[in-house]
Amino acid sequence: MKIAVISDIHGNIIALKNAIEDIERRKVDLIINLGDFVGYGPYPNEVIDYIREKKIISVKGNYDASVVQNKFVYIRDTEINKFSLPYAVSMLREDNREYLNNLPKTLTMEFEGKNITFVHGSTRSINEYLKEDSKEVEEVMQEFKGDILVCAHTHIPYLKKYDNKIIINEGSIGKPKIGRPNSTYVLLNIEENKDIEVEFIEIAYNYEAIIVEMKKKGFPEKLIQSYKTGKE
Repeated sequence: MKIAVISDIHGNIIALKNAIEDIERRKVDLIINLGDFVGYGPYPNEVIDYIREKKIISVKGNYDASVVQNKFVYIRDTEINKFSLPYAVSMLREDNREYLNNLPKTLTMEFEGKNITFVHGSTRSINEYLKEDSKEVEEVMQEFKGDILVCAHTHIPYLKKYDNKIIINEGSIGKPKIGRPNSTYVLLNIEENKDIEVEFIEIAYNYEAIIVEMKKKGFPEKLIQSYKTGKE
């Protein structure tokens, strides 16, 4: 079973289409999206429409939940979010708002005898950061009863083993924080009676095209610069 995991698209349809094309070339069996369809980027409806059209299984991200509620409940009250939240809320069609609202926060599936849980933030909270080697990830993995936990939210990919359990962070498709303006996602190759094979994929996309659109719409310069640098 070959699974591609994506997340944190953040209204970046250009990066999303580029990533899906790359994934489809790799002949995966399943694509799972860990949320944050919206926020930051200028294409919230286009991203949701594309995911729905492709019938990609998804969970809800913290930015998705905040846009649905139109409140700073799961995101920080920052200068950029003061622009990004109302922008996404104003652009989002009602059918897409309902779609986001009805997404699950957690997805647990079994493949080839391995129990895998998919979340956006953590098993405890939709907006908890499970940064590599943090106290939070130590606590979560102690409590975790499955075999593999796959998360997102930090926009920085990593893998770490905790005894016989594994945590994997996918990274980000649409707003990377790896110090480069590239998308990241992860491939999981799962076979019965074998250790899971994990491959992190980093691919370039035409980030200049989305910057042009952001400038047209008057997006904050600090936000625009983050797409060039791959830093927050």
